[in-house]
Amino acid sequence: MKKYIIIGIVFTIGWFVISKAEHFFYGDAVVVVHPARGAAVQAVYATGTVEATVMMPISPRASARLMELNVDEGDSVTKGQILAQLEGEDVKQSINQLKAREEFAKKEFERNAILVKNNAASKKIYDQAKSDWEAAIAATKSAQAQLDYSKLIAPDNGLIIKRDGEVGQLIEAGMPLFWLSCCAPLRISAEIDEEDISLVKTGQEVLIRSDAFAGQVFHGKVKAITPKGDPVARSYRVRIEFTEETILKIGMTAETNIIISNKEDALLVPSSAVLQNKIWQVVDGKLVKKTVNVGARGAEKTEIDGVTENDFIVMKPKSEMKEGQEVRTSVVEFTTK
Repeated sequence: MKKYIIIGIVFTIGWFVISKAEHFFYGDAVVVVHPARGAAVQAVYATGTVEATVMMPISPRASARLMELNVDEGDSVTKGQILAQLEGEDVKQSINQLKAREEFAKKEFERNAILVKNNAASKKIYDQAKSDWEAAIAATKSAQAQLDYSKLIAPDNGLIIKRDGEVGQLIEAGMPLFWLSCCAPLRISAEIDEEDISLVKTGQEVLIRSDAFAGQVFHGKVKAITPKGDPVARSYRVRIEFTEETILKIGMTAETNIIISNKEDALLVPSSAVLQNKIWQVVDGKLVKKTVNVGARGAEKTEIDGVTENDFIVMKPKSEMKEGQEVRTSVVEFTTK
């Protein structure tokens, strides 16, 4: 039994001595890669919402009960189309009375005009009759305008994107019964973090994705950037317009990638190799810390400048690494595809 224990101790000591000797002569083992060339895309990511560029509220000028609905949400309408009819029976009765008064005033005016012509009535009576007739015409027109207001009419061609109210309901004056999307294509409003807003410029290409249409990519460009940010959210609103016909619908959530730069033949290394614009190289078996120029950064790949495709770059540097430390290298393939 003691014999086996002694052998085990000797084996353990031998392994420890060999491993220490290997470390002394050959150094620690590190995983390294060669930089590779590929496409480097730098983009600012943000989520946004698809919305209408122009949204018109359509509401009554006076409170009235809704009597008739001619369109609903999702319907396309044309300019001048009657969308809904509000109650106006009492106004119609008033118009009939006013027209009767207008007709009477007209006849009085015409009668007095003949009398004045024949010097049978004074000019004052003639002027009064004329004034009464003109007042009656104005009153009729005013009532007719009130009746016309009971019809909600589309101000332009567009799409009804929202409707509030049901037949029989009292619609308050100024309360939008319809929301009309018209006159311009859809757009996306996205919130960009204040740390990234300095990179965003009008005209930049935008790649758009939506969970509603998985696997499809839509294209747009930055249209405008709001000059005032949100101090609470620490973000700025960016308007993105579509550069092609889109099947996205108003209200959908969209993922946007605003392309800041795009290089087809950039020198890339794993993103894990770059720490605060510094990398570790292995030169003649020793560690060398080097500052590099960093371009496009991604989750897996980062563009750098200041090295060659033949250099050995430490893939995952450790905090205990020291300048001039001897190491052994284990090379792995780094692909940019």
